[in-house]
Amino acid sequence: MADKAVDLFVSIGLTEQKAKETSKNAQVTENLTQAIKLADDFAGVGARKEIGKLLYNVATKLKPQIKNHMNLLVQYISSKKITSEDQLNAAYSFLLHNIDSDFDAKAFEDVCGVGVVVTSEDIENAVEEVVKKHKDGLQSKRYHYNTGPMLGEIKSKIRWADGKAVKHELDMQILDLLGPKTEADREKPQKQKAPKATKTESTKTENNASSAAAADSIISSDGHLKGFAEVMGDALKFHKPGENYKTDGYVIVPTTMDSLQKHLKRTGGKVFTRFPPEPNGILHIGHAKAINFNFGYARATGGHCYLRYDDTNPEKEEEKFFVAIKEMVEWLGYKPYKVTHASDNFGKLYECAVQLIQKGHAYVCHMPADALKGFNVPDSPWRDRPIHESLQLFEDMKRGKINEGEATLRMKTTLEEGKKDPVAYRIKFTPHHRTGDEWCIYPTYDFTHCLCDSFEDITHSMCTKEFQSRRSSYYWLCNVLERYCPVQWEYGRLNLGYTVMSKRKIAKLISEGIVRDWDDPRLFTLTALRRRGFPPEAINYLCAKVGVTMAKTCTDMSMLESCVREVLNVSAKRAMAVLRPLKVVISSLPPNTPKELPVPDFPADESRGSHTIPFGSTIYIEQDDFRESADKSFYRLTKDHPVGLRYAGLVITVEKIIKDSLGKVSELQVSCKKASETEKPKAFIHWVADPLICEVRLYEQLFKHKNPEDSSEVPGGYLSDINHESLEVLPTAMADRSVASAPVYTKFQFERNGYFSVDPDSTPQKLIFNRTVTLKEDPGKK
Repeated sequence: MADKAVDLFVSIGLTEQKAKETSKNAQVTENLTQAIKLADDFAGVGARKEIGKLLYNVATKLKPQIKNHMNLLVQYISSKKITSEDQLNAAYSFLLHNIDSDFDAKAFEDVCGVGVVVTSEDIENAVEEVVKKHKDGLQSKRYHYNTGPMLGEIKSKIRWADGKAVKHELDMQILDLLGPKTEADREKPQKQKAPKATKTESTKTENNASSAAAADSIISSDGHLKGFAEVMGDALKFHKPGENYKTDGYVIVPTTMDSLQKHLKRTGGKVFTRFPPEPNGILHIGHAKAINFNFGYARATGGHCYLRYDDTNPEKEEEKFFVAIKEMVEWLGYKPYKVTHASDNFGKLYECAVQLIQKGHAYVCHMPADALKGFNVPDSPWRDRPIHESLQLFEDMKRGKINEGEATLRMKTTLEEGKKDPVAYRIKFTPHHRTGDEWCIYPTYDFTHCLCDSFEDITHSMCTKEFQSRRSSYYWLCNVLERYCPVQWEYGRLNLGYTVMSKRKIAKLISEGIVRDWDDPRLFTLTALRRRGFPPEAINYLCAKVGVTMAKTCTDMSMLESCVREVLNVSAKRAMAVLRPLKVVISSLPPNTPKELPVPDFPADESRGSHTIPFGSTIYIEQDDFRESADKSFYRLTKDHPVGLRYAGLVITVEKIIKDSLGKVSELQVSCKKASETEKPKAFIHWVADPLICEVRLYEQLFKHKNPEDSSEVPGGYLSDINHESLEVLPTAMADRSVASAPVYTKFQFERNGYFSVDPDSTPQKLIFNRTVTLKEDPGKK
């Protein structure tokens, strides 16, 4: 059977390899076989190769909701009325925009350019006009000039012209203008390399100064951190309010234009979006992308964004989730226009369901839930039951006269992926968080979402790519109920490697004691990221850098951490802290050594303020900053090499090493001189004096593999992939006193150590810091 299909596909001009690949897709094979058979009936077998490319286009690109027009399209192709992919795309668009209207052949042919003849003279004149417009650029850059936009301009003037003929004419006219290519024309243009930045003492000692170019990417012209919309810029361009009908796949019915006019009156032409989370769990970083797209786009256009809780499943909803969701939206910097709930509309939704039954577009079905799963489900035996019967049964469902699981209300439509008659209402004898026992039937997402969007006059209904298959039912339901129909836009999910985001799996990590709670800083819930010290601006920045794309994005941790460093570099004050202290006693302080030293909050820009720190004869340094003996690559303190003390203007030299009973160095006795009176040391190190004792928590990735849920990568399952060294607690770290009394979530850069944030576990007696990120990406980290 497969061989027959391959031979058939080769006969229309496909290569044998392409034919074999095509035959592996059952749906495409069925569509293409049908298209070829229809073409043979219209034009004969001999026409196959000439029209094969267009037949393949029909088989692969014709959407399910207009598949009933395949016969029509193949007839136009076979009769040479449609001869190009441009015409075919115009045909698809016309049919999608008139899905519920009687077929108008004249309008169809006008839209598709049927009968339009583009002469060689037309092409020559259009090309000549565009070449004249670009003449200066062509003569300046010659054959290195980008002609892509020129082709676009020409096609906009003569839409139905043959693409190859246009390209040939453009090449000829450019040759006539510039003459033959020279050697310089044939050379590839040199890429301009940015000059290498010279290292300064600051970058050597602190590793805290980003280049000016990096800072410019996150700092706006007024000196503030850029928001999501500023970074995204022109990428956030969707349709204008009221121009829904211009978008790809939007369905136009007789009431569409009138509905749009009334919609514009109600909204004043403003953009309205919504963020519609289910209140059944904590938001994660993937939700941050949805928050930014919806709130960010509304803000950028002067519009409004609703926070609408999709609370249609009373079994899983809790008050704490409602509170936490709003808190995280506001933490990311957004204020909802209004906070609404799907449950606000339960009465209106019920009325819509009754109306749908009355129109013959819905019916009460008794098939069990298991029988409704999958894509090749047989038609329900109750699909054609009388309208009055479905109305009575639906009323019985509402009054609690039918047991849970014994009936559903199903819509007579097919999703784009082929799933038939999705459920609109189901019975659940569970009290609702907001409506109590008022209802025992609850609407599904497929029924609720588009209608709530319509009730709230949403202009742009943005959702992740998996909802693309619901777009056809979204438009269908709004249109059959003769309601205003918003536009659904899809984008790719944001995922991160080395983590899990499933609520069920996170709950398992908590119950197994692997993490403490939903806000454990090793997780990627938004509450966990806040606790770890990730600034909201960095999360928004990441969402903007990932961009509006249909592709599912699996972002590497390094990209997120880079965004965090960029934001904290310009926002986190500097302080000194010693994570693993080593006591140092200075025996010979120079006369008049100050007891307090001024330290800039931002050493790269001292105008931004400063703080003072104590200094004395006893200080503490990092254990790693001293070695008894070391090779030439070690530039810090040894028995033979002195080192400078940052901000103190002093150079210390080891005089005596004191060890404990186990032979471990416990104290250094040193002498010191002013830096101006001795040879300049190879390095300056940080230190603390009269410090605060604090706890520091160092975090690493929770999982060892990038895709812990992938059985091919982790055969034992995600619980077997835990990195048991993902948390190290240092209970006796020391910090300078400038951090005392810092509120929870305050961020600091501990010089030479990384960025840290005050943890909520802190008490007045002891501060606790979480390491947010290191100063530079660890080259060994994946």
